[in-house]
Amino acid sequence: MISETFSNIWFDSGFAALTWQHFVMIAIACVLIYLAIARGFEPLLLIPMAFGILLANLPLTGIMDEPQDGKLGGILYYIYQGVKLGIYPSLIFLGVGAMTDFGPLIARPSTLFLGAGAQFGIVIAFIVANLFGFSPQESASVSIIGGADGPTAIFLTSRLAPHLLSVIAIAAYSYMALIPMIQPPIMRALTTKKEREIVMTQMRKVSKLEKICFPIIVTILCILLVPTVAPLIGMLMLGNLFKESGVVERLSRTAQDDLMNIVVIFLSITVGATARAEMILRLETLMIIGLGLVAFVFSTAGGVLLGKLMCWISRGKINPLIGSAGVSAVPMAARVSQIEGQKAHPRVFLLMHAMGPNVAGLIGSAIAAGILMMLFG
Repeated sequence: MISETFSNIWFDSGFAALTWQHFVMIAIACVLIYLAIARGFEPLLLIPMAFGILLANLPLTGIMDEPQDGKLGGILYYIYQGVKLGIYPSLIFLGVGAMTDFGPLIARPSTLFLGAGAQFGIVIAFIVANLFGFSPQESASVSIIGGADGPTAIFLTSRLAPHLLSVIAIAAYSYMALIPMIQPPIMRALTTKKEREIVMTQMRKVSKLEKICFPIIVTILCILLVPTVAPLIGMLMLGNLFKESGVVERLSRTAQDDLMNIVVIFLSITVGATARAEMILRLETLMIIGLGLVAFVFSTAGGVLLGKLMCWISRGKINPLIGSAGVSAVPMAARVSQIEGQKAHPRVFLLMHAMGPNVAGLIGSAIAAGILMMLFG
């Protein structure tokens, strides 16, 4: 009787249901947690996402199960609806807007071109995905990974290719978190030491009136041009208006602190929880992850190469390293530009200069998503 009881406990436990695929995904989760804690790779994003991967790949928990036959679903299934319905991406853009200073972009509008150039990877990935047999809607969803903007990738995919949502969300957020590993080799390969040592002059001071007018003007122009992008651009610019107006400090503080933190936790852990072994360890999934990397590499390269062109046009006044910040991972990509500049020469300070193309890339990736929705939605 005792042996039968222990036998039943064993066969009803998760241990008996473990497969080699589960072990692989658990190992991946542990590696991501290590990178977040030991190496400091975007821990606010990577820790909850990696833990979501861990939870989803412990068998028999039912934590992401859909409700059926009158039985309630798993807790993370209900939280995940905010991802699936595109609610969290818009709320994150609200928080990002409240934390973002568009001053560097206003002070040097030419960096808008660097943000546009860093969308090059989206075009390349779309073409390659089509050649690999993905539909236009699927190709568009895969290609947006090149924008290095997780919320935008989720927003677009939930509308064009919802069956790929979990894979694309995982790929987009993973590459965002791994920017400090992926971008530097590309930046060094495409620039000379002399270019990396360029010291940029201080930008002009931007007035309060300019900062208040900017989100209003951008909202009107972008949404009139691409109406489908209204949820993202609208929330981004509303958050920025909260910040710059100076009269709604409580709303600004809530958007960038409490609300942002809650939404990031919910989004990250549920995105991670979609990475179940049976879904991730497939050829199609590996192809999407590979195409996402291609998109990200070409986006970084496109920004740097356009930075080199602007360096030549300006006769050596623009450090091409800031071009890599044209991908929309704010402020991660700008920090990488700063770090690489410091490695080249201690007098090189690029953070504020890189924030111009960085926030331009944020707007650019949202507009690119809106255009793709208009074309293929």
